[in-house]
Parts: sequence; structure tokens; C-alpha cells
Amino acid sequence: MDPMNIDTGLFISEVLTLTFGRAREEEERLRNKIRADHEKALEEAKEKLKKSREEIRAEIQTEKNKMMKHAWDNYRIYGWGHNELRPIARKGHSTNIFGSSQMGATIVDALDTLYIMGLLDEFRDGQKWIEDNLDFSVNSEVSVFEVNIRFIGGLLSAYYLSGEEIFKIKAVQLAEKLLPAFNTPTGIPWAMVNLKSGVGRNWGWASAGSSILAEFGTLHMEFVHLSYLTGDPVYYKKVMHIRKLLQKMDRPNGLYPNYLNPRTGRWGQYHTSVGGLGDSFYEYLLKAWLMSDKTDHEARKMYDDAIEAIEKHLIKKSRGGLTFIGEWKNGHLEKKMGHLACFAGGMFALGADGSRMDKAGHYLELGAEIAHTCHESYDRTALKLGPESFKFDGAVEAVAVRQAEKYYILRPEVIETYWYLWRFTHDPRYRRWGWEAALAIEKYCRVSGGFSGVKDVYSSTPTHDDVQQSFFLAETLKYLYLLFSGDDLLPLDHWVFNTEAHPLPVLHLSNTTLSGNPAVL
Repeated sequence: MDPMNIDTGLFISEVLTLTFGRAREEEERLRNKIRADHEKALEEAKEKLKKSREEIRAEIQTEKNKMMKHAWDNYRIYGWGHNELRPIARKGHSTNIFGSSQMGATIVDALDTLYIMGLLDEFRDGQKWIEDNLDFSVNSEVSVFEVNIRFIGGLLSAYYLSGEEIFKIKAVQLAEKLLPAFNTPTGIPWAMVNLKSGVGRNWGWASAGSSILAEFGTLHMEFVHLSYLTGDPVYYKKVMHIRKLLQKMDRPNGLYPNYLNPRTGRWGQYHTSVGGLGDSFYEYLLKAWLMSDKTDHEARKMYDDAIEAIEKHLIKKSRGGLTFIGEWKNGHLEKKMGHLACFAGGMFALGADGSRMDKAGHYLELGAEIAHTCHESYDRTALKLGPESFKFDGAVEAVAVRQAEKYYILRPEVIETYWYLWRFTHDPRYRRWGWEAALAIEKYCRVSGGFSGVKDVYSSTPTHDDVQQSFFLAETLKYLYLLFSGDDLLPLDHWVFNTEAHPLPVLHLSNTTLSGNPAVL
């Protein structure tokens, strides 16, 4: 073979190898560049997506906070330090439940809602007012029940959420002022007490000078926490004495009448209601059990006994298939249900776990039926807001008949039940119904100076009552916020809400007996 051809072949081979090698290197370099560019683009996309999620979440939070901001900011401008706000007149407002003094009920009631919503500047404004101005040594006659659930409950909740000692101090100071109300022959407290003199009395309208079941029966949660925080058993003993007295009494058809005379220890008029006058007594039996980490078996038994009697005698189904809770009056069932009784849908759901004879499913379903009925009471109005009470007589179902029952004063009970049913079922109808209510409140109750109740939910051109209730900020807006929040916000195995929607922690106590035996605190 010609050496020349061999050399040429080798040369060509080397050139081709070098060329292909360079091509492969160039191709690999391009691949690496494309891969790097792709990864960079992917990272940028991830960052953008992450940022978008955060922005979306912030927007959602802002939307959820808007109603609270409007209510609070206007109270801050026009009613600061007063108990409540008149949003149309743009000035402070108060009722006799708070006495004659400016005790800032809206501030105390709204504190935990502000904290939960992350409105911390507003929370700090409220805290500053409480530190500088909240004084209980005033010559003022207040409702023991209302001051307990709104003020003591609100202060305790703010303390547990924020850890700020001032709230605990103020709660204990106020509790001391309420103790004289228990100085009756039976230990059943008066409805009203003067914070300065300690003199107590009952409402003039109450049957035979009686105390009200829902009032003296709605002290347990707050008073047990007071004993827990202070180490003083006096508060615990006061509420346990009430329980012991009630256990000994005969109950007609197993039902608790709404009136009890604190002098004689006898029932007043035989009127039983799961709405006004009775409602939160039943709620607190269940919540005493939950708050004790399910060790207060006595409270659970009283709750189970009570709701069995209620189901037997008060809960009925209308001709149209709506489940409702009537009222028992002098041996006769009145087919009327109050807006206040709508909380019971949530209560039945909350108490389903732990119910007798494995009836958890039954009580969850009963809660859902009550929620449906209460939604119907909203849906059958012009404003899509529920009346104060509604009847089930003949063709009239879930509708208010009397003019005096057609009002809506920013009440929370229906939304409260939606929230509990959402937590336990995650059925989207409850969020849909809650959203309907939120839109209706925004459309018909929002005024330039805050939010106001309306006088007739069946009128498409409603007139306002010009009152922004403190419970609107404490309960209605809180429950709406929680309804559209995750279950990890205030989980129900760690927190129990008082009847004013103030969350208090479950007490995992090793040194305290909360089952009806003497406490060691």
C-alpha cells in the first residue's frame, strides 16, 4: 500500500475524530447551557409562583379582614371607650347590661378577634386603652352574665392568646367585683350587681323575682379558668355549688325551666327554651366536659340527660320537613324557634363525639338539620338575613309573623353553627351559606360609620337600628373568619369557645378534679 495513502487516511481519521469531538463538546456545552437556562427559568417560575401564592393569601386575608377593619376603625373614631357604637349617628352607645359607665365593651370583646386576624396594631391600641382606662371600681350596676361572657371571657382569651399579663390582672379584678352577686340564700347569683357597693338584684320582668337559667348557668368556663390561673378555688366552688343545687331539683319532663328563685330555690314559671333564657346553660354543660379534657363526666351526663329530654319534648319536624326546636310553656309546645336557638346545630355537632349509645352520627345529622332550618329562615327573607324568631304554624314555616320579631341585630348564632358543621363535615354548603350571609351583611348592614342591625329583614328597603353590637366583632366576624380559615387555626381539640366566641384552652390538669369532686387548685 502506498505510504502516502496511509498517512492521508490517518490524517483524515484524526481530523474527523477531532471535528466530531469538538462537535460533541459543543453539543454538550449547549446542552449544559440549555439545562442551566431551563433550571434557572424553573427556579424563577417557582419563585414567581411562590410569590403569587403569598400575594394571593395576603389578598384573601385583607378581604377577610375588611369587615372587621370597617367595624373597628369606625368604633375607634366615633365610639372609642364607649361600650358600643351608633354607626349612623356616629357616637357612643350603651345599654343597661353594661351599667352607666364607659367600660369599652367593644374593645374588650374584640381583642381576640383582632389578634386572631393578625390586626396587631389595632390589638395594641385596645391593650393600651385597657391598661390606662379600664376601671371596675365604679358606681355602676351591670349584668353578671353579660360582663362575665364579654369582659372576663374576652380578657382571659386575650391573655391566653397573647401572654400579656395585664389581661389576666384585669379579669381577676373584675371577677372579684362579681362575687357579691352570689350572696343569696341559695347561692344562685343575682342577675345584676353594683360593682361598687356589691348590691345585687334581679330583672324586674323575670318570673316571680327569679334568676335566669342561661345567666347563672353560663359562668362555669370562665370561673374554672379563674381558679386555674389564680390558684384560688372560690370561683370553682361558686359554679360547682350551682351545679349541685340543680342536680337535686325535680325537673318537669326532664326539662330545665328558665326561671329559678334565688331566695327560695324553687322554679318560677314552667317555661323551657333552647333559645333566649335557656340556651347557653346547655352549651356550658357540654363545654365544661370538653374544657376538662373530657374528664368532667358529671357535666357530660347532665348534658346528655338534658338533650335527650329536649329531643323528646321540644324538637319537631314541620309539615314541610324542617327540623326545629320549639319552646315549652306551661305544658304546651309553642312552635316557634328563635335565632338564638340556631346555635344548637353547632352544639349538637360539637357534642356528637362522646354521645351515648354510639349516637354520634345521629347528633351530627341533627345538627345538620338544624343548620338547614336556620338557613331557610335566612333564605326566606328579602335580605337573606334571619329574623329574631320564626314560626312553624300551618303553612307558615321558618318565617317571622309578628313585626316585633322581624329584626336582625348582627347576631352570630347561624354562622356559628355553619362553622362547627364545616369543621366536622367539610361539606361546602356551609361555606356557601356563610358567604351568602357575609354578602347580605355587607350589602344591608354596612353603613358609612360601621355596621348596623336592621328592623325588618322582609323589607327590601330596610331601616337601620343604628347599633353596632359588641358581639358583632367578638362573634359574627370571628366565626365568618374561621369559617374560611384552615382547621389548624384554633383546633377544637385544644380550644373551647365560650358563648361569646372567646377561645379558652382545654385544661390538661393533673392536680385538679373537674368531675364534681372537691377541687385541689
